[in-house]
Amino acid sequence: MSDKPEQKLSDNERIKGQSNFLRGTIAEDLKDDLTGGFNGDNFQLIRFHGMYQQDDRDIRAERAKQKLEPLHNVMLRCRLPGGIINPEQWLAIDAFAAEHSLYGSIRLTTRQTFQFHGVLKPKIKMMHQMLNKVGLDSIATAGDVNRNVLCTSNPVESQVHQQAYDWAVKISEHLLPKTRAYAEIWLDGEKVESTDVEPVLGSNYLPRKFKTTVVIPPQNDVDVHANDLNFVAIAEDGQLVGFNVLVGGGLAMTHGDKSTYPRKADDFGFIPLEHTLAVAEAVVTTQRDWGNRSNRKNAKTKYTLERVGVETFKAEVEKRAGIQFAASRAYEFTGRGDRFGWVEGVDGKHHLTLFIENGRILDYPGKPLKTGCAEIARVHKGDFRLTANQNLIIAGVASEDKAGIERLAREHGLLQDNVSSQRVNSMACVSLPTCPLAMAEAERYLPDAVTELEQLLDKHGLAEEHIIFRVTGCPNGCGRAMLAEVGLVGKGPGKYNLHLGGDRNGTRIPRMYRENISEQEIMAELDTLIGRWAEQRHQQESFGDFVIRSGVVKPVVNSAKDFYD
Repeated sequence: MSDKPEQKLSDNERIKGQSNFLRGTIAEDLKDDLTGGFNGDNFQLIRFHGMYQQDDRDIRAERAKQKLEPLHNVMLRCRLPGGIINPEQWLAIDAFAAEHSLYGSIRLTTRQTFQFHGVLKPKIKMMHQMLNKVGLDSIATAGDVNRNVLCTSNPVESQVHQQAYDWAVKISEHLLPKTRAYAEIWLDGEKVESTDVEPVLGSNYLPRKFKTTVVIPPQNDVDVHANDLNFVAIAEDGQLVGFNVLVGGGLAMTHGDKSTYPRKADDFGFIPLEHTLAVAEAVVTTQRDWGNRSNRKNAKTKYTLERVGVETFKAEVEKRAGIQFAASRAYEFTGRGDRFGWVEGVDGKHHLTLFIENGRILDYPGKPLKTGCAEIARVHKGDFRLTANQNLIIAGVASEDKAGIERLAREHGLLQDNVSSQRVNSMACVSLPTCPLAMAEAERYLPDAVTELEQLLDKHGLAEEHIIFRVTGCPNGCGRAMLAEVGLVGKGPGKYNLHLGGDRNGTRIPRMYRENISEQEIMAELDTLIGRWAEQRHQQESFGDFVIRSGVVKPVVNSAKDFYD
């Protein structure tokens, strides 16, 4: 079921096919001290090991004037299914970030894990060995593979969460690459004289990146419609009994290319728990075999579904898994934000969710966030949970330890009482200065943009309200702006496309309202629209619903067909 078999394969297919199961010449390249970067195919291959080569774009021009190469370094993304990490692991990553990265920070991401930024070539192997020592790795967190598996964070039904989290781990392990390349290169693993076999991913791996989630209604905190494969937990009498399976979501697009678009996932139906891994494998292998390997812009699962038809794809999954989907069980999403402050689980333990703006854990003047997290880790007896909204949960706190944990959080600026509803419902990708794809600011722009948005809400008598607001520095979707009520997509320095009309539950894609406009023009437009919202909205009507009902923008009903209409 290939796209056009006669078409020439993309060069990434050559790279994967000639890589000796992702080894390439990375081990030899590490010894090359003439450059701080990776050569040839290795630039791409290190992604399968969880790293991207980057440089500091703020100083790129100055280094060029000095006839120096860019300050090459890598960003590493850890594999952390469900986002759970223990205090020992936290202290290890805290120490490495402080001692061996250019920026000294820990960055919590929208993929429910952490990233190191600015690790120079001589420190890379040390970084992987540190992770391995504490039971972590970065296998398959980038590249054409199934990436870090997300799971709803800290719901009230914690027994169901534990069961769902266990499945997130099982799915992650089942879909991992089987090659020993990671162990051989980074951990000095013994080279085994045997042929590598990739029974699920195949010798050329997947046509494009693949993202999987496990979500527990009523929270849609993992944004299911941003992902290729989603397992929606269905519980009965407080126990997980199966999943509704949603396939084919994705948010990335390319400016100026109408063959690319964001797309919501389709609901294939319900499966009992015992079929979970078989269905996961069947979806992945169908995409492996049917996905477009000629045009990477159309290689994601969403485009395969559009090309072959949803029912055809679904029937193939059923055939490969040896099952038939039952009718989907009823569920409802009522929100997707994190629940801040203390929440008590059914086991009597307490969980403290902390708002971390942009997910950037670093010591700031008057707010030593990184030091505070380390101080908590030294006394905490539970674990930490990273959320897909870039926040941090101190989980599993006994009643007698609550006061001490809260005191440390307040002393270090991790817990504040005056954070607005708008700020906690805003998010951005990293973007400049480290992301090579960034066209405009995102993380560095967000705090000031939110302040302006807060002022507009206050001006129109809506200070207690909020708008799901997201900024991404390019159209690749890392900040999930294509599921926001107001989404900004970077177009150039200080310029964005303004998208409106998503909903609060993450089930509607916003439509472009204005193209390539400045930060000042964006706020002027929002000033007018928020004023109309304040005057004309129905009771409790959200901003995204208002702009649809009032005709400011048409709803995106079928993203493949009408996103650009």
